[in-house]
Amino acid sequence: MTEQLDEDFRQFMHGRWSAMVRLAYGLTGDLGHAEDVAQAAFAKAYASWPRVIRAGNPDAYVRQIVINENRNRFRRRRVRELSTGSPPETGVRDPLRHVDDRSVLVAALQALAPRQRAVVVLRYWLDLSEAEAAAALNCSVGTVKSQASRALAALRQSPALAALVEGDLR
Repeated sequence: MTEQLDEDFRQFMHGRWSAMVRLAYGLTGDLGHAEDVAQAAFAKAYASWPRVIRAGNPDAYVRQIVINENRNRFRRRRVRELSTGSPPETGVRDPLRHVDDRSVLVAALQALAPRQRAVVVLRYWLDLSEAEAAAALNCSVGTVKSQASRALAALRQSPALAALVEGDLR
């Protein structure tokens, strides 16, 4: 690439890094995984930066790569999980979990099916329209609507979120 394209990409990446990490965090629920997904997405975007620019909307293009990278994360290495009676203790506290409300919300999001979680994150966390979310997920607007409806119904049934809402009303 030319120096100008390199500089354009560098400026784009610096300007959009936090938004893409937020998107990935909403999809993964883990800051470390979110940064890995965002980094892989930007690496792929850099490798095809002239094509990304020609597409006309680099933000949407990289957003799509983030979503695909998150999906591919599970396809590449399937990790067997061993269910235990209690979760393992964590050694380092996640800096984004300093607010209890956020950790309750992220836990509720993680309980959703992957597509429902992606729809909720795109529509309500990143404030995309139904059409933009459908384009990012490569599905119809009707699918976005139905997945959002099911996801919101599931979130309404979450006891932790209900307790959080009741706490806000008091």
